[in-house]
Amino acid sequence: MNSLRDVSSEAVLRFGPYAFYLGQRLVMAGDRPLRLGGRALDVLQVLVEHAGAVVSKEELIAQVWPCSVVEEINLRVHIAALRRALGDGQNGQCFIVNIPQRGYSFVAPVQHSPQPTYLSSETVQNPPHNLPTRLTPITGRDAIVGSLVRQLPVRGFMTLVGPCGIGKTTVALRVAELLLPHYRHGVWLVDLAAIDDPAQVTDHLARTLELKDGTPLEALSQRHALLVLDNCEHLLERCKTLVETLRQSMPRLSILVTSREPLKVAGETVSRLPPLAVPPVSALRSVAEVMGYSALQLFVSRAQARQQGFALREQDLKVIREICRRLDGLPLAIELATAQIDALALVGLQAQLGNCFELLSQGRRTAVPRHQTLKAALDWSYERLTALEQTVLQRLAVFKMAFTQDAAIAVISCDRLPAADVIKVLESLASKSLLSMEQGGGVARYRFLNTTRTYALEKLELSGEMRAFEMRYAGYVSQTRRASSGQVALQLVE
Repeated sequence: MNSLRDVSSEAVLRFGPYAFYLGQRLVMAGDRPLRLGGRALDVLQVLVEHAGAVVSKEELIAQVWPCSVVEEINLRVHIAALRRALGDGQNGQCFIVNIPQRGYSFVAPVQHSPQPTYLSSETVQNPPHNLPTRLTPITGRDAIVGSLVRQLPVRGFMTLVGPCGIGKTTVALRVAELLLPHYRHGVWLVDLAAIDDPAQVTDHLARTLELKDGTPLEALSQRHALLVLDNCEHLLERCKTLVETLRQSMPRLSILVTSREPLKVAGETVSRLPPLAVPPVSALRSVAEVMGYSALQLFVSRAQARQQGFALREQDLKVIREICRRLDGLPLAIELATAQIDALALVGLQAQLGNCFELLSQGRRTAVPRHQTLKAALDWSYERLTALEQTVLQRLAVFKMAFTQDAAIAVISCDRLPAADVIKVLESLASKSLLSMEQGGGVARYRFLNTTRTYALEKLELSGEMRAFEMRYAGYVSQTRRASSGQVALQLVE
């Protein structure tokens, strides 16, 4: 088979039921993106581009880790993750084989499509932009990045939504990097984090787009560009109006918004950014298995950057998994925790989880204050809630697991907080990414992130209401269990 090493970075490589979009670093199984880490994608690309040939382990390591000294176990971890994701060995499919004493070979037939059909065939050489230089690799976001890259040029307006620390800006910037060659008039980041006055938004946008004083936005009506409006949640109403104006006056403009809640503008496609994947307890059998999960990949990569010689050992799997779980798979929380691995070591990090905001206090100096630490980010969100929303958030923190709307009403409502207000505020908190909502069995359930619940519990304790609502919660749980037991007994009698 001929080598594919010289194919364009915009090519699509197809094998079996899969399509590998090289430029977007995305593998699709039909309409479903595969969950693959960045290193696993690097390994796959090398193997697919040498399909039919044997690639030695040394060559794979040299290409995937060109600036690092790594051991063969790292390669085996990612080969195992690839095989698992591709279903290698299932239903008669075979993609990657190990050639003893020689290396690995990609043995499935590969078809090369020179150009994805969902993007313009025209690419622009050196388009203008103001994107910052990315200093670290992105972990665990290839699927969502690829999905956004595929959809944004077609849909024209998308909002990336998620709680603080989830990595919305990181994902948006990666999408912008990949789409840069496809916008003739460039890609422009408009960071609204440092602006508190809605009246300044338009002037800030004009300066970003390098417009001369007094030039109206309508003068840009024919620009084919991508605009990234980053950190919109505190200027929501102004951003709604701005986006509506831009979409009317600049029909060739694509807009990607990041926010903790949707703008709710006509034509908006909302994409919720999930946490990084934390392995289940059943995956703790081996290093290779847990390294298929993106939260562990980020933890290990950042720990290795902080502590020379750090290596993941099987005896550490339970501890690291627990750290990542308690930190909700939030990239910011994991990065802040691993920044202290030199001082605390793994056991020390785990011991500090009960006081997670003290643990996560070593912020990033280059960020605006509310993005430097997780507590600062939560403070900023909390302070922008209404008094009623703050009260409900505090009281709901007594729930240790997911809860229904009816459970919330039973535990926290009172004469001054009627059921109708509880329902309204639940929906608002979920919209603002302070609660997550999940559907199951036809019933909606709400859930806290561990970090958000810890924060809300601190606020509840300061309010002096902690004991009262803990007792109400305990009474509700006891009553629910008695009712369930009675129903079972009645069924047995019948």
